[in-house]
Amino acid sequence: MMTGSGSNAVAGGLARHIPVLARRAVEWLGVREGGIYVDATFGAGGYSREILATPGARVIGVDRDQNAVALGADLVEAADGRLELVEDRFSNLEAVVANSGIAAVDGVVFDLGVSSMQLDQASRGFSFRFDGPLDMLMGRTGPTAADVVARASERDLAAIIAVLGEERHARAVARAIVKARKAQPIATTRALAELVAAIVRTRDTAIHPATRTFQALRIFVNDELAELARGLSAAERILKPGGRLAVVAFHSLEDRIVKNFLTERSRAPAASRHQPEIASAPPTFRVLTKRPETPEKAEIAANPRARSAKLRAAERTDAAARSSTLETLLPRLPSHADVMRGPA
Repeated sequence: MMTGSGSNAVAGGLARHIPVLARRAVEWLGVREGGIYVDATFGAGGYSREILATPGARVIGVDRDQNAVALGADLVEAADGRLELVEDRFSNLEAVVANSGIAAVDGVVFDLGVSSMQLDQASRGFSFRFDGPLDMLMGRTGPTAADVVARASERDLAAIIAVLGEERHARAVARAIVKARKAQPIATTRALAELVAAIVRTRDTAIHPATRTFQALRIFVNDELAELARGLSAAERILKPGGRLAVVAFHSLEDRIVKNFLTERSRAPAASRHQPEIASAPPTFRVLTKRPETPEKAEIAANPRARSAKLRAAERTDAAARSSTLETLLPRLPSHADVMRGPA
């Protein structure tokens, strides 16, 4: 799904929520008049709005959530031809940009994770704060969290929850899920949250016992880490020399992928007698943030979600994009196909 509609003022439209570290991220993009930028995680439009505040700047907003694209219609109209919205995954950025008739862009920004809009809709099944179907899909297709909980083996469930949720009680949670589903399907957020809460004990009353399990299932269902790795690679291919990349991550696994990608791409590969041609490949990025930037106390006070945010930025060199595999950036986990086959 695509919507597109140039005045410099962008008024009205979506709620004026400014995402975590948005202004700093957009500052790193170095937005200029006439530049073309990709907001790879459009969400509520906060980043796009910040970019469009620069007269003449154009934005291609991408989101796999059809609700986010639909809700962005007012901002598209207000942008008067400077904003185009596309319903797609950010791993497909290269095709998205090409379909818009653009060869290369001046900047790409990612704001990773789940949005407040998604968390606040009970029907989406992202949050244990509301009872709703155990869905968690950001897009329209793929197995839901209920499917994973119903089909995955105890071993695969434990791996998913331990790696993606960093839950130290992962085996016990997986065992409890497998036992409970034999009696009846675990189909709602409340059912899963109550099951996990009976297993996981925490002294931190501010964090629900099911937080890590829900996080793990959401990341797995939406293939978020592989999507991120592919999205970063796509950004490398579409950025002009001198173009900027800015990424805000909220989870340690996400930030590790961003850090490792930029570290690898900002260094010339080590010489290898088996593949001597690789040694001549120059860096494709210059890292701009030697350490990740984090929110100030005032931002954390206004938005507690900001506390774990990390911003990294880099500038594209004129070297050709690399074609090296991205698997080394990802943790080893069962695939969707493996899980949906069920226990052996």
